[in-house]
Amino acid sequence: MEVTSGTSASEPGENRTLRLCLLRRNHSREQHGVAASCLEDLRSKAFDILAIDKSLAPVTLVLAEDGTIVDDDDYFMCLPPNTKFVALAGNEKWAYSNSDGGTAWVSQESFSVDEADSGAGPEWKNVARQLKEDLSSIILLSEEDLQVLIDVPCSDLAQELGQSCVTVQGLQNTLLQVLDQREEARQSKQLLELYLQALEKEGSILSKQQESTAGFGDEGDVVDTGVSGERDPGTILSSQALTVLKEKPAPELSLSSQDLELVTKEDPKALAVALNWDVTKTETVQQACNQELSLRLQQIQSLRSLRNVSARRNPLPGELPGPKRARRDPTEP
Repeated sequence: MEVTSGTSASEPGENRTLRLCLLRRNHSREQHGVAASCLEDLRSKAFDILAIDKSLAPVTLVLAEDGTIVDDDDYFMCLPPNTKFVALAGNEKWAYSNSDGGTAWVSQESFSVDEADSGAGPEWKNVARQLKEDLSSIILLSEEDLQVLIDVPCSDLAQELGQSCVTVQGLQNTLLQVLDQREEARQSKQLLELYLQALEKEGSILSKQQESTAGFGDEGDVVDTGVSGERDPGTILSSQALTVLKEKPAPELSLSSQDLELVTKEDPKALAVALNWDVTKTETVQQACNQELSLRLQQIQSLRSLRNVSARRNPLPGELPGPKRARRDPTEP
């Protein structure tokens, strides 16, 4: 918004165009509305409005948004109305304040949203491209990747996959079901472990296994010292995969298929040293990972078989079906 002022006695060429500005001191939240015809006019008014001592002259005007020094009249006239300025007197230095909203066309909220989008964008887009190439790779995705795709806005994911929002919404519902199934499997395994622990405390049949595990403890110590010089499985398994193995009660459900394959191929003794476990527990986890990997591969084969059958039954548009054999008239010789 611009305000043009002039007196009746003034010539038309002497009319002044006033710029509406917001002015404050450094480290102050109190700001004043000022109308100035030029940069020097704004500096002059800053002394009186902000009660700046004349001995601190000259006053430097900077943008409250980012501290840009404004010392050119042409630049000043190009700024939008209600631009925020900070008056720096003497040797004062500009410092950003959360109360600054910047100029009229910039908001701090927009910066926060852009930064959040740029940080999360590449991660979900890479997973989306993998899913676009092969839909059956849903089975191979880790729980973290599944959750990333579920959290992506439907319109963004639809644009990346080249599908309609209705189709993508159904896909996200399927991803949520897969995630829920893994969570249910994990909870079931936790309940089973609690039940087995209760049987051990009651002195049931599992007490024999507990005694054999205690007898194996001494041998485990000897084995551990013997493999201390072997290669570290951490050079193959990522730190994230090792953390999942240590902290998750059913780690095979949280690992990607690639990590499952690495775990199954790892030497049990070396992996036990890395996880600070006994060899028996390590082999049990490796067996569980192998079973989960086999199950996922079977599911992929089933999906691909169903896809091939569906493709044969539903030919592509424009593809002519084969000629049918004419039925013979029984009256003909």
